[in-house]
Amino acid sequence: MSELPPTCREVRLAARPEGLPRPEHFDVVTIPLPRPAAGQVLVRNRFFRVSASLRMMISQGAEEVRGVPFPALSPGDTLREEAVGEVVSAPTGSGLCPGDLVAHFLGWREYAVVDETACTRLEGTLPDPAAYLGPGQTAYAALTRGVHVRPGDTVFVSAGGSAIGSMAGQIARLLGADRVIGSTGSPDKAERLISELGYDAAVVRGTDEPLAAQLVKAAPGGIDVFLDNVGGDQLQAAVTAARDGARFILVGALSGQLAPCGTGRTAPVELDSFQLLMKKISIRGYSADDDPEVRSEWLRRFGDWLRSGGIAFPCVRITGIDRAPEALLQVIEGRHLGTVVVEL
Repeated sequence: MSELPPTCREVRLAARPEGLPRPEHFDVVTIPLPRPAAGQVLVRNRFFRVSASLRMMISQGAEEVRGVPFPALSPGDTLREEAVGEVVSAPTGSGLCPGDLVAHFLGWREYAVVDETACTRLEGTLPDPAAYLGPGQTAYAALTRGVHVRPGDTVFVSAGGSAIGSMAGQIARLLGADRVIGSTGSPDKAERLISELGYDAAVVRGTDEPLAAQLVKAAPGGIDVFLDNVGGDQLQAAVTAARDGARFILVGALSGQLAPCGTGRTAPVELDSFQLLMKKISIRGYSADDDPEVRSEWLRRFGDWLRSGGIAFPCVRITGIDRAPEALLQVIEGRHLGTVVVEL
């Protein structure tokens, strides 16, 4: 312990925002290096993920919501998110040794004290440690358990350039989809979905042409599967473009999470139930936590696909904890393609 720094830094919530967060809502503070108690592991974090879902945890009126796996945060609390780090010290008998790489949920800090039961040792299944922070497991579980992609399916992924969406389109193709379409917020990103991630077509929200009309053109035969990260008008468009018997799987609600007003915990949308009925569309809300056994299967297949070049892991790495609040604001603004991590 004598070689460790006496202090470290972490990011705390300075005030709960009304609407979308701004830089003044966060503080990067220096604290004494935390000391583990019995049954705890000291971890030097190397990467932590930055995701838009944090908005739900920090907004005015944030509270614990059943089914939401994120704790509400109050002013003065350190932010939280999944992290990958290196064990500095661990209890005898924990199965962990200094130098081991572990995953845990106390990101947004340079050093973390984590209960040994809350650390998952990483066995090197993936060639890049940061890839463990990609939410591809959610996309994979949704497309293999929540719905079953069939050979020949046309699949539509909303927010196709998001952390989940950037993996979902590729996974759908690997599972046998014949045509994959993604939505995004700019023509530049639309081009990248096609050139970098293998989407066949992309629709762009916020243009003069309604999203539903774009989607019908991109999928003239209709869509079979819709993996929805957004809700709102993208869910409406999917209903318009759906084939008979289409299967919708809802894994996110960014239309509400990123709304400029409100708490980020509601995402109202008006759907034509007559169309749902006549087309026999099935809609299911889904969390990968529903099928925890899928993790080992996903990591094995993800590792194989990465090594063979069958899949890409789009990842934006932002260096230094001082830039973490800025990274969150950029994610909320939709500036980046793929998973965003802070590298320490």
